[in-house]
Amino acid sequence: MSDKIKFTIDGVEIEADSGQTIMQAADKAGVYIPRLCAHNALTPHGSCRVCTVRVNGRPQAACTQPVAPGIIVENDTEEMKKNRINIVDMLFVEGNHFCMFCEKSGNCELQAMAYRLGISAPSHEYLFPKRELDASHPDIFIDRNRCILCGRCVRASKELDNKNVFQFIGRGINKTIAVNAESKLSETDMKGVDLAASACPVGAILKKRVGFTIPVGQRLYDSKPIGTDIEAVSAESDK
Repeated sequence: MSDKIKFTIDGVEIEADSGQTIMQAADKAGVYIPRLCAHNALTPHGSCRVCTVRVNGRPQAACTQPVAPGIIVENDTEEMKKNRINIVDMLFVEGNHFCMFCEKSGNCELQAMAYRLGISAPSHEYLFPKRELDASHPDIFIDRNRCILCGRCVRASKELDNKNVFQFIGRGINKTIAVNAESKLSETDMKGVDLAASACPVGAILKKRVGFTIPVGQRLYDSKPIGTDIEAVSAESDK
């Protein structure tokens, strides 16, 4: 008996393997579903909700929702685009994202997602929160102004580095990322080579002494929109 499952995304039939999530199946088929908290090397978390799609009419996170035979998935619709614009918009105004001064500009997934969605400026009111910095570590710098609470650093530290350096504390508007120490990152067992240091999709966790090694204008999303690597899979198969 075949383990292959067939379903549709925006009217296009997709073949998936049993046990895959909608996002995994879509990626393999060259269909891009926007995301921020999802990472191929990490356990799906479903925290950012940017990847929300409609499955048989019900909103579901594509990064955590398993495929099922015959499901109808709506991804590239005006409704989904509007929802994603609102989410990304709020992520900008709930933090302090100074893109023109940020070392991650051009490599930042939040910035790239805004460009892809056509956001030139947020429509909501800026909150201008007071966020703490931590430059105590010899190799790693934390700027919580740019943190979007995606949880990638938390999962990467546990799942890839076999440590427990990062964790969330607080709730609601007071939720923030904390370190496993009395106060500072320098008091943890984190190393500059830890994968948690490179898992951050924005400029909240940066490695020291490597800033602007790649000039702005030559970075990952400076020439190609986010998601084009996945869409290229579909374009290649159509040849």
